Amino acid sequence: MGGLVTFAVILILFIALLTASIKLIPQGEAAVIERLGRYTRTASGGLTFLVPYIDRIRARVDTRERVVSFPPQAVITQDNLTVAIDTVVTFQINEPAKAIYGVDNYLVGVEQISTATLRDVVGGMTLEETLTSRETINRRLRGELDAATAKWGLRISRVELKAIDPPPSIQQSMEMQMKADREKRAMILTAEGKRESDIKTAEGEKQARILSAEGEKHAAILAAEAERQAMMLRAEGERAAKYLAAQGEARAIQKVNAAIKSSGVTPELLAYQYLDQLPKIANNEAATMWMIPSQFGDSLQQFAKAFANKDDDGVFRYEAAQVDERDLEMADEGNPERWFDTSTDPELAKALAEARAVANKHVDDPDPTQPTAGTASSDSGLREISAPANKPTDFGFNDQVSNPLNQPDQQPE
Repeated sequence: MGGLVTFAVILILFIALLTASIKLIPQGEAAVIERLGRYTRTASGGLTFLVPYIDRIRARVDTRERVVSFPPQAVITQDNLTVAIDTVVTFQINEPAKAIYGVDNYLVGVEQISTATLRDVVGGMTLEETLTSRETINRRLRGELDAATAKWGLRISRVELKAIDPPPSIQQSMEMQMKADREKRAMILTAEGKRESDIKTAEGEKQARILSAEGEKHAAILAAEAERQAMMLRAEGERAAKYLAAQGEARAIQKVNAAIKSSGVTPELLAYQYLDQLPKIANNEAATMWMIPSQFGDSLQQFAKAFANKDDDGVFRYEAAQVDERDLEMADEGNPERWFDTSTDPELAKALAEARAVANKHVDDPDPTQPTAGTASSDSGLREISAPANKPTDFGFNDQVSNPLNQPDQQPE
């Protein structure tokens, strides 16, 4: 019985010694180990063997990256305004022994150093600069904290200003300022929009007036060109009509003269015709009395002596002259059908068609009567209507007309 108790006591002591000599350190933690009150080593994650009752774990340090938010701190800016700034510091313990032996409480140390550095940085800035220079403040805070906490075994990875809270009165003033600034920008944008609208409207009216003026200009040019062509065609038509009338009278006189020659008219016949026309001359409402000259017989006698031959018995007899072939052909009736041909000249019809095409085209379309490339245009951008080759190119006339009636030496069929 006594041996059993002794075994049990020995077993309990062994278990106690084993428990005191073996320690389990989790991953992400480090244990600072002391031997008889003096730092020996730092154990990381895993099993760690200690000398029972001689070695002990002073502290367990979290080696993971930590994010610590500090409460708002009152900071005075350069323009004597108090703002509350709370910061967020991200750090990691790289040397656990320094964090335990180098500082009493590294969290309090980081907080105090960040507050002092923040007051130093913000004290040299105005409120507006503080609100708009977060990146600069964060960079300076991180640099100062990293340099100050390096001897504590800490590495400052990031410092952020979580909030910057100015006083309520300043916030109200800033809101009013922002509201006024937004209203100002809204008014500026409204004015800019109205200005752009007026400019666009004016440009549209300008373009409309320019296009209207261009259209009126082109219409006036087309009207003037059409009037010029019409005057030229009317003048040419009148010229041709007068020429045809004169040619007709000339040919009528030639035909009458040829007919007289071919018929062998004698002085006796002429005298008879003269006497036959006397009553018609006298049959005039305005003639109340008509006298035959007494020398009428003498005139006939002198005419007969001039154109007649005296025969053997002393009587003057008129003998008709020989009629040549040309007079006989002229005396023939002929074929006057083509004299009264009123069909339009093909070249004249072509010119009228081109004029209509130019008059009906849009101002922006190319001229249908001109080639598409290599042609010169007038100053107004409108091509002139080209006249046919045999038409007059000025206010003079071209005698080379295709109508056979316009040829003075060509006899109609």
